[in-house]
Amino acid sequence: MKNFIEELRWRGMIQDIMPETEEHLMEEMRSAYVGIDPTADSLHIGHLVSIMMLKHFQACGHKPYALIGGATGMIGDPSGKSAERNLLNEETLSKNIKGIHSQLERFLDFNTSEENGAVLVNNYDWMKDFSFIDFARDIGKHITVNYMMAKDSVKKRFDPEENTAGMSFTEFTYQLIQGYDFLHLFQEKNCTLQMGGSDQWGNITTGTEMIRRIARGKAYAMTCPLITKADGTKFGKTEGGNIWLDAELTSPYRFYQYWLNVSDDDAEKYIKIFTMLNEQEITELVAKHKEEPHLRQLQKRLAEEITVMVHSKEDLENAVQASEILFGKATSENLKALNEKTFLDVFDGVPQAEISKEDLNEDLLEIFATKTDFMKSKGEARRALQQNSISVNKDKIAEDYQLSENDLINNKFILLQRGKKNYFVLVVK
Repeated sequence: MKNFIEELRWRGMIQDIMPETEEHLMEEMRSAYVGIDPTADSLHIGHLVSIMMLKHFQACGHKPYALIGGATGMIGDPSGKSAERNLLNEETLSKNIKGIHSQLERFLDFNTSEENGAVLVNNYDWMKDFSFIDFARDIGKHITVNYMMAKDSVKKRFDPEENTAGMSFTEFTYQLIQGYDFLHLFQEKNCTLQMGGSDQWGNITTGTEMIRRIARGKAYAMTCPLITKADGTKFGKTEGGNIWLDAELTSPYRFYQYWLNVSDDDAEKYIKIFTMLNEQEITELVAKHKEEPHLRQLQKRLAEEITVMVHSKEDLENAVQASEILFGKATSENLKALNEKTFLDVFDGVPQAEISKEDLNEDLLEIFATKTDFMKSKGEARRALQQNSISVNKDKIAEDYQLSENDLINNKFILLQRGKKNYFVLVVK
């Protein structure tokens, strides 16, 4: 059995940890869980740190539980929030849980016959029949309001400087319900450790306190740091929003590009957290990167490892191929192999113009300078064609070239290019 705490420590994945947790885990196989609120039908990369904790936990010989908050998702966790979140109905929750489960299977082995096979649980299963009176009598009486008010997640909501409207009773009960989850898993599954982000420390320790007071047991807590970027901007966010694990929400190309474009400092930190590469492999990679930083070996390996883990090797190959299109290493066949979403992601921000299929029959000069603003004038278009500087779908063309439906990418697009870097997309309706 590998030392789980030691593994996470060198990776920089431990923020807070209860005393004796390491010794407890070294005694025998243990069970631990991470809670995930099903607020969407996909996880995003902000969830990845705690999921990687579970992945390492299983790799070290222990048994991971992924807890989907079907019940708590109906309330909304106040941690790190300044306003109350919208409540979800059962139909939405069911759809979200199904999507999250399929993504977790990329990280955890749920199907193994080994004793430490991963298990998915939903707290709605044990909360749905719990009456308010029973919960208040059997659980609520053991935790004082003073104890609950002392938690940072609660205190911040009553801070006038935060300009908040306080907290509803619904949200106030959240830490009790999360605490009860830990108690339930402790009693039913012998789960002795809860892990999560550092903003969850208050909720997690409420669970350990509940186990101490109600079950007369001992449980442990551990959190990972909230991931930050070296430039101070928020990790996992772009101008387009979250970086999702669902390929429909964030294409594998855009996902790959996110990691490929992180800074050197962030790449050195992220490769420890978001890959399963060992310490020696990472040390060697970092050293090579520092010798030749312009080659961006660290970013490339990080992007490769995590894209394969979240998507597939085929998706990685397609993303790499799509990335090379902008740098001239592509053919019309490469372009036509792109699906529509990836094509639009690759050429995001490139000028576009709409033309009809009938317009394809027009003279090139008419299309380039009149039907679109790819060129300023027919004279400029003629000179560019004579200079052999115009490409259609990466193939050089002459003045007598005739556009046709055979040039369409995804039956919709034609990529024009002048020189090496000036792209233009025709959207053919």
